[in-house]
Order: sequence, then structure tokens, then C-alpha cells
Amino acid sequence: MVCYQCGVRLSEHDFCTGCGADVALYKKLLSTSNRLYNEALEKAGVRDLAGAISVLKQSLKYNKNNIKARNLLGLCYFEIGEAVSALSEWVISKNIRPAKNIADDYISMIQTNQTRLDTINQTIKKYNQALSYCHQDSRDLAIIQLKKVLSYNPKYVRAHQLLALLYIGEEEWNLAKNELQRCNEIDTNNTITLRYLKEVNRMMMPEDLVKGNGKKSGDDVVRYQSGNETIIQPGRSRDFRILSTLFNFGIGISIGVAIAVSLILPGRLRQAQFAHAEQIRIIGEELDVKTAAINALELRERRLLDENENLAAELSEFLNDPVSDETSDNLLMAAALFIFGPTEDDDEEEISHLEKIASYLDGVSLDELLGGDQAFKELYDSIISVIGTELGDLCYEVGYEYFRMEEYASAIPHLLRAFQYDPDNGEALWNLANAYEQNNEIDKAKEAYARVIEFFPDTDKARRADERLIEINITGA
Repeated sequence: MVCYQCGVRLSEHDFCTGCGADVALYKKLLSTSNRLYNEALEKAGVRDLAGAISVLKQSLKYNKNNIKARNLLGLCYFEIGEAVSALSEWVISKNIRPAKNIADDYISMIQTNQTRLDTINQTIKKYNQALSYCHQDSRDLAIIQLKKVLSYNPKYVRAHQLLALLYIGEEEWNLAKNELQRCNEIDTNNTITLRYLKEVNRMMMPEDLVKGNGKKSGDDVVRYQSGNETIIQPGRSRDFRILSTLFNFGIGISIGVAIAVSLILPGRLRQAQFAHAEQIRIIGEELDVKTAAINALELRERRLLDENENLAAELSEFLNDPVSDETSDNLLMAAALFIFGPTEDDDEEEISHLEKIASYLDGVSLDELLGGDQAFKELYDSIISVIGTELGDLCYEVGYEYFRMEEYASAIPHLLRAFQYDPDNGEALWNLANAYEQNNEIDKAKEAYARVIEFFPDTDKARRADERLIEINITGA
């Protein structure tokens, strides 16, 4: 444990022996973070992954630079199928400690296998499509999509839980229980899984046990209360009960035979009438069955037609997925380059590592990220938070060179990306506004000048931007 100000190793005292800073609270925070990490490690050891994730998040709140806790959180995410969240944690961990970090091995495990990257991408897309089907109440299609998801990633706990929930909605209790048991094998103490499993077990329990029936008494005595005394009277013996039963049975047979003899003819007439009535009933039932079958076939035909229309609409929606393959592929390639650096092929090409990352990020649509999976947006933000300033400087240099040569149409996209990557780059925003004005895009120029005033108030740029807006409004451009 070292001092947060001067880096000197701390002693048992509550102050730094190097710079004299008060480190009592600092040491308590680090100690709490480490204690929570050890607790999470124990939970992960018994596959209580949900509990471990919750505790690790608390640990990182106390010390965001706890590399062991962040790497373990990534492992827990990966074990329950959340590959993108795991990759985000490992990227942050590598950024905090670039050297001698086991996160390198974890990221390499994913990055060196292109098939695994494609599988992760397809898993996320199909899971999101299954959620969309659930919102549209298309349970059959959602079940099909979730089965595909689990064929790609059998450890995806959220997919198992959603599939079990759909089976519960269809009252397929055995199938639901099988999915929840698979969840338990992956994460033994997941609250959602346990809640679903409790409901499934309740529905599968025999009705008499639910109501509490079935208690038997084996007493052969009669007990009753007389005043303050309990009287116990022996019951009848087993032999007596058997003889009594046989005697009653014999009397019943005798009476039955007498009745049968006296009523044999009327009985046969009634039997014949009953046989005819039974034949009529059977014919009526067969007719009802055939009518019901015809109605069922007609209903099935109408249902198939409706499902065909729904499938056509859903196929159209699937082809218009908010996060396109191009955007997701470019983002993952940029993340891989950011983490692992240039490859031998990159060295042979006369292009810098940073420029190649920028070229991939240029193909990422922010509008698609905002409307798509949150994990993609978090991965993009993680990359920009680390190298956004360098990317902004690179784009600014190219854009300003075009601006200086009065090639404003070419300068605009580079200056726009420079400010997008580095919102603190006031020069990029100012020159972007000038480029819009020189390129006769007056409305965009006004908007850019207004943003200069908003983002950089009380600066020379804001004053000049205000003057340009006044002049544009006066000239009526």
C-alpha cells in the first residue's frame, strides 16, 4: 500500500512518512475494498456468481484501481455469458495497469479467436431479437431465438432465465425447471433463478400435499372427553371387522340376486334401450369430433396466415437491426487494436496504429449505439475515455490542413470528428464553424458558433463567435 500523493510505501501510522499526508481514511477505503474482494472470491469459489458480482461492484466503489477485483468481475461476467461486459472490465484493467496484468491473457483468449468474436456478436443480436419478440408477444419465435442463443453460448444465464420464463408462461413446467436447473449449475445463488424455481416447484407439487391432506391415523381406539377425564375405549378387533364385512357382503349378494330374478325381463328391455341410446350417443360424439377437427383446421389455417404475416414483418425488422453488423464489427476491431496494439501487417502498411483505430471508429454509428445494446455503448465510451484526446488531435491536424488549403468540404468531417472525440478541443469547434460558413452551410455554421459560446464561455473564441453570429444575422446570410 503506497501513498496516493508521493508514492511512498505506507507504514502502520495514520500519516505518510514521506509527505506527511493524512492517510487514515485512505487506508480504511483500501482495506474495505480488499475485504470485499476476498468475500467475492469466496462466493465465486462456490459458484455464487451473482453474489460475487454484487460484492465486487461494491469493492470497486471503494477503490476503482483494485486490479484483482476488476479482473475477477470480468471473469464472473464471462462465466455467466456476459462477454461484452467482461471485455469492458478487462480493457479498463489493462488501461490502469498496462504491464504484468493477467487481463492481457483474458483479452487474448477472445481476440485471437475470430470465430469467438463472431459468436459473441451473434449471441447479443439474437438475444436482443428474442427480447423484441417477447415485447410483441411472439413467444414461439422468442423461444426459437433463445435456443439459438444458447447453442452459441450455453452459459448465458440471462438467456436461460428468459427461456424458462417463457416456458412458465406456456405452463411447460418440466422444460422451465430444466432451464432453471442449468442456471443453478452456472450460478448457484441467483435471486431471479431461485424465485422462478420456487414458483415452478409450487406448480408441480401434487394438489393434496399443497392442501395439507393425507394425514392418516393408525389408532384402533376411540377417545372422547368426559368432564376433566379422557375416556379411551378399545376399538373393534380386526377379525370382527372382517367377519362383519363378509356378512354384509353375503346379505348384499342375496338381495341382488332376488332383485335380478324379479326384474330380469324389464332389465333386458332397458338394456336394449340403453344399447340403442349408446349407439346414438357414439354417432353424435363422432360427428362432434369431426366438426371440432374441421373447426380446428380452419382456425389453424387462419393462425398460420397471421403468423406468416408476423414473420414477414419481423424479418423486415430483423434486417433493420438498430446496431448493424458494420457498426459492431468496426467497434470490436477498434477495441482489439486499442488493447493489443499494431500487428505485423499494420507495421508493413505505412499507417500509424492510432490512424487505424480512428478509421475503424469512423465506421461506428453513434445513433445505432444509442438505440442498441448498452454494452456496445459502454465499450465505445471506454475507448474514447482513454485515447479520445489523441484521436481528436489526429483528426484536427488533418482537418486543419484541409482548412488551411481552403478545401472546406474536405475539412468539415475531420474537424467534426476531432470535436466528437475530444469535446475540450475548442479550436476544432471554432474552425468547424468557420468551415461551415465558408462552405455556405449557414445554418450549420450558426449552430456551431452557438455551441462555441455554450461550451467555451468567457473566452476569446466565444466573443468572436458572438460577433460572427451578429454579422451573419445582419447580412441575412
